[in-house]
Amino acid sequence: MSTVAELLVDTLAEIGVTQVFGIVGDALNPFTDALRRDGRIEWIGVRHEEGAALAAAGQAKLTGRLGVCCGTTGPGGNHLVAGLYEAKKDHAPVLAISGGVPSDKRGIDYLQEDVPDLLFRDVALYTQTIASPEQAAPVIHQAIAEAYGGRGVAHISVPPDVFASKASAKVPSIATLRPRAGVAPSPTDVDQAVILIEQAKTVAVFCGFGCHGAEVELVQLAERLKAPLMHTYRAKDMLPYDDPHWIGGVGLIGGRPGVDAVMQADLLLMLGTDYPYSEFLPRHGNIVQIDERAFALGRRAPIALGIAGSVRPALEMLLARLPQRSDTAFLDTIRDARREWDAMLDGKADLARSGDKIHPQAVARLVGDRAARDAIIVTDTGEVTLWAANWLRQSGRQKITGSFNNAAVGTGMGIANGAAALDRGRQVILHVGDGGMTMLLGEFMTAVEHKLPVKVVVYDNARWGLVHLEMEGAGNPAAAGANFPNLDFAAFARACGAEGFTARDPARLEEAVDTFLTARGPAILHAIVDPDEMPSMPHIKPDQVWKFGIAKMKERLLALTG
Repeated sequence: MSTVAELLVDTLAEIGVTQVFGIVGDALNPFTDALRRDGRIEWIGVRHEEGAALAAAGQAKLTGRLGVCCGTTGPGGNHLVAGLYEAKKDHAPVLAISGGVPSDKRGIDYLQEDVPDLLFRDVALYTQTIASPEQAAPVIHQAIAEAYGGRGVAHISVPPDVFASKASAKVPSIATLRPRAGVAPSPTDVDQAVILIEQAKTVAVFCGFGCHGAEVELVQLAERLKAPLMHTYRAKDMLPYDDPHWIGGVGLIGGRPGVDAVMQADLLLMLGTDYPYSEFLPRHGNIVQIDERAFALGRRAPIALGIAGSVRPALEMLLARLPQRSDTAFLDTIRDARREWDAMLDGKADLARSGDKIHPQAVARLVGDRAARDAIIVTDTGEVTLWAANWLRQSGRQKITGSFNNAAVGTGMGIANGAAALDRGRQVILHVGDGGMTMLLGEFMTAVEHKLPVKVVVYDNARWGLVHLEMEGAGNPAAAGANFPNLDFAAFARACGAEGFTARDPARLEEAVDTFLTARGPAILHAIVDPDEMPSMPHIKPDQVWKFGIAKMKERLLALTG
């Protein structure tokens, strides 16, 4: 008869889990020892439990399969919570395991005792303390089923004495513990969508993460309707940058052509996206939205028709009914605008304009163009997201991930470690700001220790860049705390036993990028970039430009007067 710890390990291995991220501790001893003796699952010890949760979430986002993380009693489990919001907000299946105090010590304010089910209640779809070995098998099944079925976080807390006790049964119905299958929409709804599409002279298609797996059908739809395809940031990697149907993003992570197409089309098809920035969506109501999540239909913008279902079967049904269009006038106009926008982006990334300062666009463009064609690109949150996202020319085989809906600074290193652990032979590149890198700096040592060859590009502008933009956009000078000194990130990498490179001279940037990307293991490129560079925004109003100017004048006056 197996112990509860052995039962959990065997179940995880049987459903395909190959790695668990965490930090060891006495409450977890039966579990980590069971992992060691079983041998099928790799234990990856991190330097902070938040890094474990981020790594597990990163894997789940990329694969759709269960990621697993754990922390010991009290603070160990508590530290998981911040990272688990990545899985919650991006709808990725993760199982979080926390150790508990011994059962006979519960309820008397024992060392490190807390009530984890209360703590995890907001971040987790399901949270439960396994109080007896008889409870273990059904709770383990329920937790994993909830994570897969709801595409989110499930949490179990297990006291060490329960972990070490003999389990009374095997986990039932293991064959059901797998990613959720797609759902076909109602044929009646699809028929109504066909009518609305046929009535519209021009159609634009806005693609979200839910379109992954339907790339072929999207291109067929675009060609059938002569419609431009726009994308959210999470969907950017589905097609190559230079695909003629793939116009670009919408909003700050995007460009003017995408915004204009979405706003100007007679009918907008929103596919697999719950895009939160309503100001970039039309208010006319001529929208058909298709999403698996019925609760997301119509909550960002008024719509004419909401269809509950997965994108791929919905597109297959639409393509069987829609006639071929021949009028390309609208598409041609959008493509012309896209060529102009691309020329502007190229100019911003041109090293010839650099002078004595490195522009962040040049760093993002160089690293992106010289990355492996199947690389995994991770972006942290902040101003760095705008550089990395807008100047990356993806290959169509590369994968892009990061903190999308949680939009948390400092998450990138943990997510990148999880991505690299999936396949140590596949290139993983992290774009991160100086502030974000220093938040969980110790997770770079996780990469070194476990031979995770993450390539980290640190954009050093000695400030919280996006905070600066927000302050200046309001016409205010940057406040105290918006700027900060930095360590030498290249020297830090070398101190960790990895390789570190510095880029501060534009004339040597290409050489630095090439050397950095060909380093054998984990490496950091410390890029000192122009702190005053402005992102290229799709539509800035005149009053906003004026506020930026006023803020800059105030900053200079403060610098002169002290």
